[in-house]
Amino acid sequence: MDDYRRIADGVAADVAAGRLRPGDRLPPQREFARRHGIADSTAARVYRELARRGLTVGEVGRGTFVRASARTADPALAEPAEGRIDLELNDPVVPGQSALLAAGIAPLLRPDVLESAVRPVGAAGTAAARGTAAELLARGGWRPDPGRVLFAGGGRQAVAAAIAALVPPGGRLGAEELTYPVVRSVAARLGVEVVPLAVDEQGLVPEAVAAAHRAAPLRAVYAQPTLHNPLGLVTPERRRAELADVLGRLGLGVVEDAVWSFLRGDLPPLAALLPERTVLVDSLSKRLVPGLTLGYAVAPGALVPAVAAALRSGGWGPARFALDAAARWWADGTVEAVAEAKRRDAAARQEIAARGLEGFAVRGGPLSYFCWWELPRPWRADTFVAAAARQGIAVTPAAAFAVGGARAPHAVRIALASPPPDVLARALDTLAALARSAPEDAAPLE
Repeated sequence: MDDYRRIADGVAADVAAGRLRPGDRLPPQREFARRHGIADSTAARVYRELARRGLTVGEVGRGTFVRASARTADPALAEPAEGRIDLELNDPVVPGQSALLAAGIAPLLRPDVLESAVRPVGAAGTAAARGTAAELLARGGWRPDPGRVLFAGGGRQAVAAAIAALVPPGGRLGAEELTYPVVRSVAARLGVEVVPLAVDEQGLVPEAVAAAHRAAPLRAVYAQPTLHNPLGLVTPERRRAELADVLGRLGLGVVEDAVWSFLRGDLPPLAALLPERTVLVDSLSKRLVPGLTLGYAVAPGALVPAVAAALRSGGWGPARFALDAAARWWADGTVEAVAEAKRRDAAARQEIAARGLEGFAVRGGPLSYFCWWELPRPWRADTFVAAAARQGIAVTPAAAFAVGGARAPHAVRIALASPPPDVLARALDTLAALARSAPEDAAPLE
């Protein structure tokens, strides 16, 4: 074996064993050559070989670093388990995003700045962070009062705090009959009953809210008027006004989940129509980066203390580092640059889905990262999900989103964000072919 490959194998073994960790800097090539008793040209070949294997990355003027993860080949459509194509989870990342984030976060890593950035911070954050959040969350002519902004460790924590502040244990929370599954688990931990509310092509039906409240009083309603997960619906302004009128007359609180709203910044939230009853929650996880989470809760003035207390008692508060990073990313334009790139990316992926699933009953907003597929007969959601899994593709059945006793349709949600576009297209072609076949033809051999 060539010497340079043998030496590269040794470095690779150190990476695999954890002796060299992601982000570790390798010595300059000349120093590496001296340590290993090899020529400078051989050291250069070692470094090229490590880069070819996807183990290292070179940065001009800084050196060579161990990659955060080795590059993997695109999974084959027939590979199950470790080679699966993930159409269950949505973690959108666009090209060039990491470079933008790195530039904004670099000043925080200076020792004098980092000392402040890692100190504890409460749910109210800092005055500067609240001002930044008010600008970041503004949409459709609405801008929240910075004094009503609170921070959480992530969007889920913000949702939990809002529910805890609005609904006491044993109380009833209305939600769309198909909704974000985390809401059900959060409510269960808080001792809150989730009541299914009917949805039509425009979103939550106002009369369904009134009917549920007449049957037994609700304390609040959880709603996703913009890019509803899983249906991809966008509630038009007239329906929003009707909802606000009904909710106001009934005296109900509202938890408005706006996590996907950055993709449709033209519409004002329910919080603009019902500011004294709505807790709007949002986060950076989808808008910017899934690995560094920060949640927001914009609460009515009278509810700010209750939401803040829920964040404290639940241990759901923010990290100061995330607050400071978000402020820098907003100031340097990174937040909006990444959001705009994701709008283009979501639109492109919806076009891929429209082509791949043409002829089927599929809906999803043109800027949504997911689509809802009503399966053709005789397919059932559970059998289709199992058959897709045997093709190495993971999708989510409607039952995962059903609230209470609501009947789950024979449908699946397709998350579009995670695989590369070419892999997404091939996966959708495979699913379309599967749906055109008979379930018994897709059954495993005994």
